[in-house]
Amino acid sequence: MTMTSAPAVERQADPAVPRIQWTVAEAVELFEQPFMDLLFRAQQVHRAHFDANAVQRSTLLSIKTGGCSEDCGYCSQSTRHNTGLDREQLLKVAEVVEHAKAAKAKGASRFCMGAAWRGPKDKDMETVLAMVREVKALGLETCVTLGMLKGDQALQLKEAGLDYYNHNLDTAPEFYGQVITTHTLADRLDTLEQVRGAGINVCSGGIVGMGEGRRSRAGLLVQLANMASPPESVPINNLVPVPGTPLENVDKIDPFEFVRTIAAARIMMPTSFVRLSAGRQQMSDELQALCFMAGANSIFYGERLLTTDNPDTDRDEALFARLGLRPV
Repeated sequence: MTMTSAPAVERQADPAVPRIQWTVAEAVELFEQPFMDLLFRAQQVHRAHFDANAVQRSTLLSIKTGGCSEDCGYCSQSTRHNTGLDREQLLKVAEVVEHAKAAKAKGASRFCMGAAWRGPKDKDMETVLAMVREVKALGLETCVTLGMLKGDQALQLKEAGLDYYNHNLDTAPEFYGQVITTHTLADRLDTLEQVRGAGINVCSGGIVGMGEGRRSRAGLLVQLANMASPPESVPINNLVPVPGTPLENVDKIDPFEFVRTIAAARIMMPTSFVRLSAGRQQMSDELQALCFMAGANSIFYGERLLTTDNPDTDRDEALFARLGLRPV
């Protein structure tokens, strides 16, 4: 899309009409709107496509913790960082099924399984595929995050009944090398292409608060929104600094800037679920309410996200009751 003399934020008066392509400059313009104007526009877009009082709930389980060979600067599970996290073996299928049953009983509609790998080895795929089949049989939506895929692994996952594959872009192209050096953004995009080609829904977002600037936050959203088909699910993570990682002392993002990121994501990807992901444990109820107002309509639900804490379900239930939010 080429820029014209009219501001990008003025060109789409009808919030029900999705944008097709975005430039970084246009995304920055969104971020720079007065806060109340930005939230008002995000609410218009949100209400045009979703029930504004409904929130989708996902539960995330680490099925294989620690021992990852990658050097992602935010991650406690990398063997390159001294975080004190022990390497664990892949969980048994029966154990995963019990976790999934408990998640469903507490109100989750999607069950996500994450493994700390650069990518799954063929010898591990049989067990993962069994997990997907068993969780699917419980009536839950299924999601996995296994790293980079190769060969026909995406097709195998589709045949097993996988609904979503999570593979975050993490950050903007120009900032990527400051966070990760053991693989490239192109590597991640290749995996997402394989996922799309197999007919699996895409779950892809990023992390903010890693020391990036507003332009990089805008750039991340542009990468996501300008995909041929934007992700059906867009997790926005607020960095939880982990001692022993390169980002342990990074300055926290301003809370209102985080809300702006949620609002921009809602406007730029109007039909996607925008998920409040890591970092909710550190957020006040008031900040979470602003995020829901800005268009977030999905959360990770349960006391643990891989290796970081998450609000317990009682706190979430109390907050939803106060706000009049319903589960999807």
